[in-house]
Amino acid sequence: VNWTSVEPKLSYFVFEVLKELHFETMTPVQAAVIPLLLKNKDVVAEAVTGSGKTLAFIIPLLERMHRRLEEIGGLVISPTRELALQTSEVLEKFLSRMKRRYKQALLIGGTKVSEDIERLSDCGANIIIATPGRLEDLFTRGDIPLHLAVKSLELLVLDEADRLLELGFEKSINTILEYLPKQRRTSLFSATQTRQLELLVRAGLRNPVIVAVKQQGAEVNVSTPKELINFYKICSPDKKLAFLISFLKEEGLHKKYIIFFLTCACVEYFFILLKELLPEFTFFEIHGKMKRTRHKTLKAFKNSLGGVLLCTDVMERGIDIPDVDWVVQYDPPTSVSAFVHRCGRTARIGNIGSALTILMPNEDAYIDFIQRNQKVVLTEFQDLS
Repeated sequence: VNWTSVEPKLSYFVFEVLKELHFETMTPVQAAVIPLLLKNKDVVAEAVTGSGKTLAFIIPLLERMHRRLEEIGGLVISPTRELALQTSEVLEKFLSRMKRRYKQALLIGGTKVSEDIERLSDCGANIIIATPGRLEDLFTRGDIPLHLAVKSLELLVLDEADRLLELGFEKSINTILEYLPKQRRTSLFSATQTRQLELLVRAGLRNPVIVAVKQQGAEVNVSTPKELINFYKICSPDKKLAFLISFLKEEGLHKKYIIFFLTCACVEYFFILLKELLPEFTFFEIHGKMKRTRHKTLKAFKNSLGGVLLCTDVMERGIDIPDVDWVVQYDPPTSVSAFVHRCGRTARIGNIGSALTILMPNEDAYIDFIQRNQKVVLTEFQDLS
């Protein structure tokens, strides 16, 4: 669907940025959600991972901001710093093209609360992108009258709401909602639907329009992109490392890989080990204990021509890295939704990608379980050797 078909019509600066970003047509989630938000509706959108949802809320938010001056008009709550930073970067491309200079504030922790308070007091903001913990802290401390600054809030966005709940932010979200005006629009984006999410929808949204975007031509409601090919490999514990090394050598240096492990300790261990065993490859590591360096590492991996990123599930959701060729699950995830979102790091927005899950012999029931539960078919990986 072409962007010119959107009603009401989009502003010229939006078309400029879309052209710059090479987004010539809308994805299904954008085509469904943008007109609804422009027409003052609350929206609950369930869409496959990598479906272009960031633009689905950024564009309507900016269109609604035209008549605003000093007040905070938009609030985006993200589950992780990485996703918040990514959203902020996309938003800035649009803000820089607007005639009226709107400002955004990024409130994601990693710095002293006093620094956020000082920045908000001195510079103000029209749009806030935040993680729940830091935002709740700023509302409840009372050092600045943030609740007054949001009294005319136009749009609240709960991005990756299922992930917000999985990470235990339900109480923080409910606290934040108490400080926000009732007369606002709210959009909630989620890749999966749960009972807990339904309760959040009832508490935070008013008569929302439910949007469930399925891939065109798909016979079943799958949660992974149809351009994604899923493989599995049965491997005994003593042979997993040897298989991984053989796999990387076979696939080659000039591809991008993301390899998931269950713990921070595993990431650190394999980062040291693989650098020694495969010195010709470039390795990166990201996990939950790396508070200040995660963004720098992520940026370096994004900009690399090829490399291997070792990570925990801190990377499973939302982060948009161009041209990831393979997602490898060295350790299977502990939840079904995590499987979907890990795999969703490749084959984003129409690109082709592959995912490989390494299973031990006693985990072979996982294959049938994923197929029945998520309608995802896993094909056995055949070694070329």
